[in-house]
Amino acid sequence: MGNFAVMEKIYNDYFSEGIEIHSDNFRDDTLLKAGLKLNHLRMIVTIEDHGQISAAAESMNMSQPAASRMLSEMESIVKSPLYERVARGVVLTPFGLALAKRARKILLELREAGRELGALRTGRGGSVFLGAVTAPAISLVVPAIQRVTRSYPGIEINIEVENSNVLARELLAARHDFIISRIPDDLDPRLFHAHEIGVEKACLVVRNGHPLLEKGVASLQDLAGYDWVFQPPGTLLRRKVEDIFLAAGVPLPENVVNTSSLLLTLAVVCKTDAIAPIALDMAQFICGQSSQAGESSILPIDFDIDVRPYSLITARERAMPPSARLLHDMILEESKNLSLL
Repeated sequence: MGNFAVMEKIYNDYFSEGIEIHSDNFRDDTLLKAGLKLNHLRMIVTIEDHGQISAAAESMNMSQPAASRMLSEMESIVKSPLYERVARGVVLTPFGLALAKRARKILLELREAGRELGALRTGRGGSVFLGAVTAPAISLVVPAIQRVTRSYPGIEINIEVENSNVLARELLAARHDFIISRIPDDLDPRLFHAHEIGVEKACLVVRNGHPLLEKGVASLQDLAGYDWVFQPPGTLLRRKVEDIFLAAGVPLPENVVNTSSLLLTLAVVCKTDAIAPIALDMAQFICGQSSQAGESSILPIDFDIDVRPYSLITARERAMPPSARLLHDMILEESKNLSLL
């Protein structure tokens, strides 16, 4: 059965016969006849993902009052409360969770139907959506892409490089087929399948000609007096570096620029005496390139910056399309090859 047929069957199974929330009200009616629309499904899934009406409204490019009205419409259709207000936003009721679970599967099938129809129209071999933290994006994804595009030139690959907090939520929202990252501490690990494949090593980069390069090897005590460029507070690499300072009893840097942009990080580093921690694979790729971003060097240090291991992660209870499975398996093979080096 093709994806479109599967999508149609699921939609009919879940909604044509109705979800019996109040059997007296829905015995002779259906959610579709009552007015349930795809935008309603998107809204309930987005509310579950964000936990705030304002954030869900922004994600769907609508005003907060419009989002509130849509939620009221949905509650009127299903004749049950779908969410409750809490201190930091909203949480879904059991009725809302049940609807969100079904809605997520329907929306995923619709996306897969679009991908399948697009592949049929263009003659392409399908598309893959994946996300990765920086290090494996360089060391694993790029070589795997080279292999898969040589063997299957019709595959279209879409990559997002972000931190683990963003990627895990994008995976749950069905925006990625799989990711290479870590499972954030605030998400239920039972929502995922994870296969650990490597440790992300980081380093410190400075501009060419930086005073610390004259020392040969810098210690933590040498670093504290300089400006720093960090990822936003709470991100894994930043926490690791801060923990190294704290464990050694060295004061944390006082003058800090916070940014998630690697390009801005390198711009600040190359034009000032600031120090920045970045993934070692990325630093080795950039430093020495014939560009302004390459006017930087890896600073030799007398300590290691090893970030928590990353994994190949998929969403539990969701099958990957063949093109995504192919790339997933090639990345897994690349990780095994690297471990043998």
